[in-house]
Amino acid sequence: MLQRTARSLTSNPSDAEDLLQTALTKTYLAWERIEDHRALDGYVRRALVNTRTSQWRKRRVEEYPCDELPEREALPAPDPAEAQALRDAMWRAVHRLPDRQRAMVVLRYYEDLTEAQTAELLGVSVGTVKSAVSRALGKLREDPDLMRAA
Repeated sequence: MLQRTARSLTSNPSDAEDLLQTALTKTYLAWERIEDHRALDGYVRRALVNTRTSQWRKRRVEEYPCDELPEREALPAPDPAEAQALRDAMWRAVHRLPDRQRAMVVLRYYEDLTEAQTAELLGVSVGTVKSAVSRALGKLREDPDLMRAA
């Protein structure tokens, strides 16, 4: 029940556990001063609230309101000519692949088909599609013209 009270005072379960631990420690340290030990739940609850209030008062505010929002640094826009050159280099590299690998790469990545759909369309197994596409991607990664364009 004390855990539930601590949880209701904080927004984070870990903070609630820490809060309860601190309140129980304070209760233990004040044990000799507590006259009615039958009312310990109320004492611990009061310690929870007081401890949370103290934590709240001590917190540092990291955000400060202001009238104007700071401007974000604009990232340089990608050059459309460079993007087109990269697409052209990619397409030329795809055309240099063997017919079967090219067909699988086009179906998988340009037509956005799944491996199963590609396998069904080409009349091969899913494993064949996986291995052929893997080899094709390896060739594309090593393509010198594509590496220059990137």
